Amino acid sequence: MSKGWNVGDKKQFQVTSEDRTERAVLVGVIQQDQTDEIIEEYLDELEFLALTAGAKTIKRFTQKLSHPDSRTFIGKGKLEEIVDYVEDHDIDMVIFDDDLSGKQTNILEQKLKRKIIDRSTLILDIFASRAQTAQAKTQVELAQMQYLLPRLRGLWTHLERQRGGIGMRGPGEKEIETDRRIVRDKISLLKKKLEKIDMQSQTQRQNRGEMVRVALVGYTNVGKSTIMNLLSKSDVFAENKLFATLDTTTRKVVWDNMPFLLSDTVGFIRKLPHHLIESFKSTLDETREADILIHVVDIAHPQYEDHIKTVLKTLRELNIEGKPGLLVFNKIDKYRDRHFDEYVDSETQENILNDLSERLRNEYEQENVFISALKNENIQEMRDKLSTLISEIYAKTYPYLIKRW
Repeated sequence: MSKGWNVGDKKQFQVTSEDRTERAVLVGVIQQDQTDEIIEEYLDELEFLALTAGAKTIKRFTQKLSHPDSRTFIGKGKLEEIVDYVEDHDIDMVIFDDDLSGKQTNILEQKLKRKIIDRSTLILDIFASRAQTAQAKTQVELAQMQYLLPRLRGLWTHLERQRGGIGMRGPGEKEIETDRRIVRDKISLLKKKLEKIDMQSQTQRQNRGEMVRVALVGYTNVGKSTIMNLLSKSDVFAENKLFATLDTTTRKVVWDNMPFLLSDTVGFIRKLPHHLIESFKSTLDETREADILIHVVDIAHPQYEDHIKTVLKTLRELNIEGKPGLLVFNKIDKYRDRHFDEYVDSETQENILNDLSERLRNEYEQENVFISALKNENIQEMRDKLSTLISEIYAKTYPYLIKRW
């Protein structure tokens, strides 16, 4: 099915392939501050992650615990239930919605006799399969090494028995020793390699001249790449999968003789591994150096406000705050289908949406617009509002350039 990491002799990763879709079950723990509805939302997202990686989810298991078990993460009875199920239903892997320690992974694999994947491993696997450029591949490898370092004791014997597939992908064959010092040396080398790539990227950005920079940010799979294509009339890869965009894409756009740079960036997600954020800070330099942020939100998603908060939290972690911006609520057509029936007339719908827009404007202190990128609805309104923001930046930062247009 896909390329994967395999540690056959504890010394190297080998690329292998699977002939069929891997079958998975999902496991989530409902802790004290969570509800059944929240955990189902998390597992919906985990299932989408699994699908993006190429696995088919067969069943979900949840358990209420005040805190996860230190050895097996879940309780003894629930573990026995999962053991029976995976044996009876030809399951290839068990995916946990939270990070596991090396010890927990090793014990669970011994009990379940199946591949054990946690949320971070799954996200790293998707990033590994999406990485195309030298920078992205190096960043993925760095994140994988940082993830493995504290888990070495429990994981190396565990990885020895893996046979590729989801959770084991990587950028290529790399010699890995079990010694922590060697892994730390590897991390150090990768960081130096990234610094060199970053310097080259910084030079390229400096050569772009005096132009306003606009960056698309948002939760993963909200339609950023589709909007990028609409605004720039370019052909940026877009599909209905998580992290379809990994490498930042930048295009020069000219509206009514007014030029600006538009960048599409990697999407954010809940529980995004910290080491992944650290590794991909250089990819997000386009966001950090942008003059304007277009925050794209899937308004049809039931948890869209949680998504907004996740993105804002991630931006704070990256020290990217206070920039001028526009909240673009995409998929308004699906929102209407979900919330309005045939008895709600168009005027009433418009009033409800106006009230919603006003509430969101006051709450997030930013101008917003409702659009449907798929159906080209309100695209001109979005362009007009963005043009106003760009013009204001030019008037403040590069006033002498406006006279040339």
